[in-house]
Amino acid sequence: MKQKEILLMMFMGQSNMAGRGNKKEAPLLIPGAGYEYRAVTMPDGLSVLKEPFGENENNEKGVTEPGMKTGSMVSAFVNACYMETGIPIVGVSCAKGGSSIAEWMPGTPYYMDAVERMKRCEDWLINHDYDIKYKGMVWCQGCTDGDLQTPLYRYKMDTVKFIESYCQECGIETCFLIQIGNHRDNRMLYVPIQQAQAELAEENERIILVSDQLKTFADRGLMKDEFHYLQKGYNLIGEEAGRNTGKYIVYSGTVKRAV
Repeated sequence: MKQKEILLMMFMGQSNMAGRGNKKEAPLLIPGAGYEYRAVTMPDGLSVLKEPFGENENNEKGVTEPGMKTGSMVSAFVNACYMETGIPIVGVSCAKGGSSIAEWMPGTPYYMDAVERMKRCEDWLINHDYDIKYKGMVWCQGCTDGDLQTPLYRYKMDTVKFIESYCQECGIETCFLIQIGNHRDNRMLYVPIQQAQAELAEENERIILVSDQLKTFADRGLMKDEFHYLQKGYNLIGEEAGRNTGKYIVYSGTVKRAV
């Protein structure tokens, strides 16, 4: 029996990864482009990916935010990535609004939950004859650390520690980084974290910056409040990040584009 090729992607970070948009304005998924593995609510199968992605994936001992996920960038990301690779994505949601990088350190509840969700998905896929061609994580986090004015050396050090530990523990090849945007009413507040993230991508081969467009959205009227974006914004960022992720996966030679 021929194995079914997929890309396994963890979608992680805080509220702008979780999604605070409007599911009705999200793009329809290209047929066959992606599936959601619901590690909490339906660990024995795959669901066709749809918005709100990860809506009910709440673990009281880890990542939980009931009723908060309303529409994300993930559908747009999956469509764009699939257009580049021709290989479906199996996505796993593990994003928590308002989370600081300190809350993702190895051994914390969020970290352990993310590891468990990833490994549960991987085990299910392997046991059901899927060929995992690539394992990655898509990461968008940092606004809370901007609010907290986390020292930049600490933010960078903790982010590297988290990503390196998580990737090693879960066998993930790449962290696809989406740079955070600006606070709507204080445009300079998050600039230091944005700079730190740009430096992380320059300094660490495992971290690939796939979108820095969010920082333009405040000036473009694409924010719904001080921190979050309209669904149009999530669609734009998902499309850019997904396209760049797919190109990286193909052109790095890790996988060949499916015919």
